[in-house]
Amino acid sequence: MTINITKYSKFLDQVASEIDIPPGKYQDAVDRYQAVGRWLDEGEYPGCSGELNIYPQGSFRLGTVVRPIRDGIEASYDIDLVFEMPLRKDQSTPQAVKSMVGDRLREHDTYRKLLAPEGRRCWTLEYAEQDGVGFHLDVLPAVLDGRRLLSTALAITNKNGSAYSWSASDPRGYGAWFDGKNEAAFARAVVEQKQNIQRRPFLSIDKVPDQLVRTPLQRSIQLMKRHRDLRFSIDYAPISIIITTLAAHLYSNEADVYSALSGIVGKLQAHAALVEGKAIDHSLAAMGLIRRHPDGTWYIDNPVNSAENFADRWHEDNHARARAFFAWVDALQKDLLNIQGEANPRLLKEHLGWVLGTAAVSKHLDILVPPAPVIDTPPRIHITSPAKPWREM
Repeated sequence: MTINITKYSKFLDQVASEIDIPPGKYQDAVDRYQAVGRWLDEGEYPGCSGELNIYPQGSFRLGTVVRPIRDGIEASYDIDLVFEMPLRKDQSTPQAVKSMVGDRLREHDTYRKLLAPEGRRCWTLEYAEQDGVGFHLDVLPAVLDGRRLLSTALAITNKNGSAYSWSASDPRGYGAWFDGKNEAAFARAVVEQKQNIQRRPFLSIDKVPDQLVRTPLQRSIQLMKRHRDLRFSIDYAPISIIITTLAAHLYSNEADVYSALSGIVGKLQAHAALVEGKAIDHSLAAMGLIRRHPDGTWYIDNPVNSAENFADRWHEDNHARARAFFAWVDALQKDLLNIQGEANPRLLKEHLGWVLGTAAVSKHLDILVPPAPVIDTPPRIHITSPAKPWREM
């Protein structure tokens, strides 16, 4: 059996849809974080005199959500929220800002019960599962960075032991950058996908949020993250922000998931020579996406803040994170792209289930392997006391 690439691309798209957040659960999450936002907005915060904003960031904002795998079991969705306060970081302290948000959440009878112990950066509300699906809402306190006029840059709270500090972040800027990389593919997909989605929890097509439309870029990122979660659950597993940033840079507006994934992975593989200190293709080197300097340090710039280096620890432990990253890229090629010649349906199911999840693969495998036909056979009749073929006289 030779796998048809068109069918395989459709299969990959359906598997990614299966591990995505369902439209109904997406709306549940939106309702919950908007309720949290209203409660926070009604609070009193010393020094604040302007508009408070709460909005999603990370994979929920970018449309690259994948249900997490922890210890081999699907876990609750992580929804990351920014609570942006109209303060500059020189007008308060990270400890005061963090405490104000935590105190306000504890004032609510329900949120006080859902609130987890203080995290390093966030306050987390842990919602119980409904229909087998739960949510963690991570509320990230943030203030205006104040360094540049009209900048979207923020300062976020960071706790290390008992010490508090500010860290730089720009979720609005990053979201806008990603949307730009995804713009043409989104325009191509939006109408057809909204027509399909609106039959589910939404009453009309104009009620379907743009955030539920998925392009080949977003689907590729989802598949890459799920593969990482199942195949590379190690200390040096590639982090999501690096996967998302590099995939968005390398996406060439391919119209289907297989072509998009193949293009991204192939260009990432071409960077692997950097691990051994060798040169890479001139056109890729000119892009400067993954750089290794003569002193051994690695650079993957935040596209909206060049001062932030996503690969700032890749040189540690004899380049362990860099080596793990390119080992994972090679595994992506072997596990998801080099399977066209697999002739045994059972082995195909086992292999894809191992790297993408058995439940999601089993549900859509018939796209690749049509079910065996049912052959009607005449019933077999067993006569225990056959009549004698003669008459006794």
